[in-house]
Amino acid sequence: MDIDRELNKEQAMAVRCTNGPVLILAGAGSGKTRTIVYRMAYLIGEMGVAPWNILALTFTNKAANEMKERIRDMIGERAGTMRVGTFHSICVRILFTHAEKLGYPPKFEIADTTDQKSIMKDVYKRLGVDPKRYPEKITINKISGAKDELMGPEEYASFAGMDFALKMISNIYTEYQKTLFSNGMMDFDDLIMNTVRLFNEFPEVLEEYRERFKYIMVDEYQDTNTSQFELIKLLSAKYRNLCVVGDDDQSIYRFRGANIYNILNFEKYYPDAYVVRLEENYRSTSNILDAANSVIKNNSERKPKALWTKEGEGEKIRYRQLDDAALEAAFIADDIRSRVSKGEREYGDFAILTRTNIQSKELEDALRIRSIDYDVVKGLKFWDTKVIKDLTAYLMTVDNGINEMRVRRIINIPKRGIGNASIDKISVFSRANNITFFEALSRIDNIPSVPAKTKAAVRSFYEMIVRIRKEGRDMSFSAILERIIEECSYLDYLLSEAESSEKYREQKEYIAKLKETLDAYEDETDEPDLTDFMRINGLEGNNLDKEGGDDPKNKVLIMTMHNAKGLEFPEVYMAGMEEGLFPGYASINSDDPMAVEEERRLCYVGITRAKERLTLTGARRRMVNGETRYSAASRFIKEIPGKFLNLNQAVEKTERRERIAPSNREAAHRYFEEKPPAFSTLKKGSDMEKKLPPYKEGDRVLHFKFGEGTVLSIADGGRDYEVTVEFDNVGVRKMFAGFAKLKLL
Repeated sequence: MDIDRELNKEQAMAVRCTNGPVLILAGAGSGKTRTIVYRMAYLIGEMGVAPWNILALTFTNKAANEMKERIRDMIGERAGTMRVGTFHSICVRILFTHAEKLGYPPKFEIADTTDQKSIMKDVYKRLGVDPKRYPEKITINKISGAKDELMGPEEYASFAGMDFALKMISNIYTEYQKTLFSNGMMDFDDLIMNTVRLFNEFPEVLEEYRERFKYIMVDEYQDTNTSQFELIKLLSAKYRNLCVVGDDDQSIYRFRGANIYNILNFEKYYPDAYVVRLEENYRSTSNILDAANSVIKNNSERKPKALWTKEGEGEKIRYRQLDDAALEAAFIADDIRSRVSKGEREYGDFAILTRTNIQSKELEDALRIRSIDYDVVKGLKFWDTKVIKDLTAYLMTVDNGINEMRVRRIINIPKRGIGNASIDKISVFSRANNITFFEALSRIDNIPSVPAKTKAAVRSFYEMIVRIRKEGRDMSFSAILERIIEECSYLDYLLSEAESSEKYREQKEYIAKLKETLDAYEDETDEPDLTDFMRINGLEGNNLDKEGGDDPKNKVLIMTMHNAKGLEFPEVYMAGMEEGLFPGYASINSDDPMAVEEERRLCYVGITRAKERLTLTGARRRMVNGETRYSAASRFIKEIPGKFLNLNQAVEKTERRERIAPSNREAAHRYFEEKPPAFSTLKKGSDMEKKLPPYKEGDRVLHFKFGEGTVLSIADGGRDYEVTVEFDNVGVRKMFAGFAKLKLL
C-alpha cells in the first residue's frame, strides 16, 4: 500500500494521523470513502491494530457494506473481525447481550411501524385521546424526536411544563413506553437511547466496550444527532482515538434531528483535535465548484474551506428564467431531448433536482408528452401518489362508476366499516347478475350475507356518489373534487394518517395541484371529459413508446435535492430557483437564522452533484395552493458571480416583489387588467394582438405541453384565430393561436 502514490497529500495526512481526536473535513467529491478505507487498512497493516479493536459507524447499510467490501479487497479476510455498521445495528448487538440489565428479555423484540401503530391505538383508547386532534403518526414522530434528544418520559414531562398539548404528548409517551416495556419490546429509537442509558448506569459494561473499540471512526458526522453524539463520546472517552469524517456544508437533515453543531464544535469538545481539510474535488469542473463556493461562503455558521479541481473550467452554468412552471418544465425536457437526439448524451446522464416533491408534476408531464422515459427517485410519480390515486378514483366513480377497481379502492376510504369480505361478496353478486360493481351497491339489500351495519355504510357511500354526480352536472371538475373532499372528510382522513404536519401540508399541495390541472384542462378543451383527462395524463395505461428504450438505467431521473445527496451526474438541472420556493417562505420568515443557512447548504449539495454541465431554472409565476405566485429569482442565483454564469437575461431584471393573484378567475382577470405584471408575456382579452399564424393546414407543429401534432384547420374565432390540431399523444385539441404558441416544425 503506497499511500503517497495512491492518495493526495491531505488524504495521506488523514490516513497517517491515527492517535487522538481527528476531524476530517471532506468536501463534496473529495474522496472521503477512499480516505476512510485507507485509514482503516493502515491501522491494521502498518500500525498493527487488531481488526476487532476498530469500530466504524455509518448511517446506512449500503454505506457499511461498501466500506466492508473495499477494506476486504485491500487487506483480505482480516477485515472480517472489524465492526463496521450503522449506529442502530451496533446498538442492537450490544443490547442483545446486556438487555437484561435494563429489565428487558435477552431476546427482546424490535417494534416495527405496524407494531408502533397498533400499540399507539391501544394507548389512545386507554387515555381517551382524540386521534383527530393528536394524529397517531405525528405523535409517534414527536416521541421519536424526543428519544433522539435522549429525553425519556420523565424528561419530556419536565420539558412539557404547563403546555397543554405537550402535556398530552407526555402522557401518551409515558403510556407508550410502559406498553413497549411490558411486551418486551423496544422501538427503533430506543436502541441508541437505551444503549446510552446502559453505559451510564453500568460503568463495567461501558468499560468492556471501551476496551473492545479502541479506535472509532464515524462517517457523515455532520448528520449525527444528540443521542449519537453522546454514544460516541462515551465510547471514545478512554483512548480518545476518535476520527470523525464529514462536511458541515452538506448538513441538510436538521428536520430529522441532525445537529450541525456536533461537527462545528468538535474542536471545542476536543481542543487537541487534528484537523484535515479535503478540498480537492474529483467530480466537477472548476466553474461548477467556483459557483458552489460562492454560494456557501455566505453562510456564517461553517468551517472555512473551498473546493478546487485540476480539471478544466468546463461550461459556464446556465440560468434560464421562464414565464411559468409548465414552460420551465418544457424547456428542460426539450433541452434533454435535443442533447440526446444529437448523440451527445443518453437519457441516463441527466438528473432534474427539485426543492419539493410537488414540483415533479409539471416535469413529469413535459417528459411524458415527449415520450422521454423517466423515474422519480425515492418518491412516487405524481399520478401514482396515494392522495392522487384516491381522488382520481373518486372523480371517475362520480363520472361513470364503470371501473370496479376504482370503486373498490375508495369504498372504504376514509374508513366506513366496509370490510374486504363484504366487498368480495358484492363483487360476486355483480358478476352473477351481469351488472357493474357500482350498480351492485344499489342492490346491497339483496345480498343477505352482508351484515346490516355494512349495508348501511354501503348505501350511504352509494347515495353520496349519486348525489354528487347529480349536482355536479353544472359544476367544474375542480368544484366536483372539492365537493368530494368535503363530503367524505378526506382532509381529516389525511391528517389522521399523516406521519408529520409537513407530510400533511405536502398532501394538501398535491390536491391543489390536481385542482389546478383540472382547471387548466377545462380551459384548454372545448368538450372536457374526465375519461379524456385521465387518458392524456397517462392514467388509463401508459402505452407511450418511450425513446429511452427498455434499459431501466437509461432514464432521466427526477429527485429532490435531499435525495440527491451522495449521487453525481454528468448533467444536472436544478428547477425552481426562485424566492419563496428555494429558499422557501417558511425559512425566509423563520425567526431562526439557521433556517436559510440550511437551505443554502442544500443548494450547495445540488450544485455539487453536477460533473460537467449545470443548468439552473426558475419560473416568474407558479401556482401554489391554487394561487398564482409571482417571485423574484432565488437569492442563491444572485450569490453566483456573473463570470460563472451563462444568462438568458440579467438576474437584476427579475427582482420584483412577490404578488399573489386572487384564485377566483373573474377576480384574477380584473387583477391583470388593472395591474398587469411588467414581465408578463400574456395579454388578456382585447389587448391580445391578433395575428395570422405562421403555419397552415397540414403543417406539423409543436405545443409546449401536448408535443407534436398536425394542424387540421384554422378558423377566425373573433378575437383570435382558432386552431384545431391532432396531437400524436393526446388526440384532437382546439385552441386560440395566441395562447397556444404553436411552433412550426
